[in-house]
Parts: sequence; structure tokens; C-alpha cells
Amino acid sequence: MTESLPTARLDAVEKRFQMLEAELAAGPAPERYGKAAADYAELEPVVAAIRQLREVEQERKGIDELLADAGSDGEMRRMADAEANTLDNKIEALTNDLRLQMLPKDEADARNVILEIRAGTGGDEAALFAGDLFRMYERYAAEQGWKVAIDSVSEGEAGGYKEIIAEVSGRGVFAKMKFESGVHRVQRVPATEAGGRIHTSAATVAVLPQAEEVDVEINDNDIRIDTMRSSGAGGQHVNTTDSAVRITHLPTGIVVTQSEKSQHQNRARAMQILRARLYDAKRSQADAERSESRRAQVGSGDRSERIRTYNFPQGRVTDHRINLTLYKLDRVIQGELDELIDALIADHQAALLAEMT
Repeated sequence: MTESLPTARLDAVEKRFQMLEAELAAGPAPERYGKAAADYAELEPVVAAIRQLREVEQERKGIDELLADAGSDGEMRRMADAEANTLDNKIEALTNDLRLQMLPKDEADARNVILEIRAGTGGDEAALFAGDLFRMYERYAAEQGWKVAIDSVSEGEAGGYKEIIAEVSGRGVFAKMKFESGVHRVQRVPATEAGGRIHTSAATVAVLPQAEEVDVEINDNDIRIDTMRSSGAGGQHVNTTDSAVRITHLPTGIVVTQSEKSQHQNRARAMQILRARLYDAKRSQADAERSESRRAQVGSGDRSERIRTYNFPQGRVTDHRINLTLYKLDRVIQGELDELIDALIADHQAALLAEMT
């Protein structure tokens, strides 16, 4: 039997919900309304689950009373015992679901993300693999109903990308994508390999939650902004104006470059990417200071950690963090990531639950 949730904690959630309900009914000030409505919407399913659990628990108490009155009536006792077993199973399921709903929320889960993919070791093959990864995420995003907008691209000489940065926007993007950060390794025979030898290459994925100005304060004295001539593949000039923008954050050394045609848009997008990188660094530092547990490491997406291997000759993909191997690489690389991502989320939730017990 699953351990029951503390009554005082459930009472506090219901009380908070009732206070928000009364506040919204009274008509709060406009600057307060948005926050109160969002908090109410977040608590509504939790409170519904609490009330359902309490209804079933009340039914279970009724069965105990029935058993106490049954005396020697064997048939009544058998029926009551069967009903008690059904209700116990229902209480256990509802309690487990509610415990998951009450886990601490990552405030960044609802945010859009900046997706950065860079070729690592492996030369041309690494760039081709980076292209495969981007298309994998692009297809996954389409299945989720998200939008993908490319910010900047550096193409590989044989195809693929040396680097590609894109914005992925939609509902709950970071919640699903945040565990994709890290080193992805591929094992396959490159198209350019005449001898049929298997090569190992790698690409790095970074998934950064988009940050608002209130999340990260950037002092004008801490950045250097340079303008330069925009150029495309092969060094051909995209235009003849100095529209490309490079922003250097002096305290951290983070450099962001944008090279589309509009200098104004380049600066805005570069600042957005810089803010996301600084916010991600801030979150990672907070994780490290709070805990050196595996949960914190996975949650921060350690860039140096080899998280997944895509082995084409064997048709398998292995996520090393949770020791999960799927023999459906052809489908995964086509964007069918739900099984992997759901397993990572479940593992993360299990770690959080273990911390709470």
C-alpha cells in the first residue's frame, strides 16, 4: 500500500485554492489578475484530484463500518472485502497520481527554448549528424504542434551543420526538451567511407529556456557590440551593409553572433540568445549549489556528458543516463522521441519522489 499523503499538506493546497477563488470572484486589480488566474489554473486539477481521493477514502471508511456490522454474515463479508480491495487499489492509484501532481514545479517548464546543435568530433560526419539531429527535433516539434524558427546556421562543407541555432515555441516545450542537452554520439559507416568502416562522431545539443529581462539583468557596461559584414556559405556577401552583430558578454566571455539582413533584428535576437545562455548558466549554478545528485546533473543538461548513442549498424539508440536501449533507431531519427522523453521524465520524477520521502 502506498504511503498516504500528509493531511495538513492537502488541506493547505485546498485552502490556497479557495483563497484564489475568492480573490478572483472579488475582481482583483489588473496587475494582480494574471498571476492569480495562472495560480488558480495550476491548482485546479490538483484540488480536483484531492477531492476525488477524499471521496474514495470516505467510501473506504464506509466499507470498514459495514464489515464491523456484518458479524457472521459470510456473504456480506465477502462482498465487503471485495469492495474494500477495489477501493484500496483505487486509493493507491489516486495517491500516486496526486503525489506526482504535487512535485515541485520547474518554473521554466512552460517556456519556449533556444535549441543549439553543434558538430563535435568527427569532421564532416559530425556536421552531417548535427543535421540529422536538427531534422529529428524538427519532426518531433511538428508532431507536438510546436513552431521552429531558425536563428542562425553555419553549414558543413559536405552537408549538415557545423552549428545551427533555432527557437522552438509552443506549449510546454522546455518541459519535454530539457533532458536533450548533452553530447549525442553516432556510430555508422559514413557515405564517404569506401572501406565500410564504422566511424564514431558526436554533436552537442543545448536546450536553453528563453529568458525574460526580469530573469537576467544585463548591464550595458558588461557587453561589447561589434558590427561586421554579413556573409553566407562560401564567403559570399549576403548584402553590402555591416548588418551582422556580435555581442560579447565580458564577465563570462559568452559570444553571440547574428547575421541576417536587419541589424536591428540581429541585435534583438542576439540579446535574446545571450539572455537565454546566461539564464541557463544561472540555473545550472543553482542546481550545483543545491545538490550534486544525479537529478541535478540530468536537470541541468551537463554539456560534457555523453547522454545518448545512435548505433546505425545495430539499429539501436541507447540513453546512457537511464540505461534504456530501443531497437527502433529508424523511427527515433524520424522524430519519434516520445518513448525516450517520457522515460527520462519518469526517471526524473522518481528521483524527486525519492528526495521527498
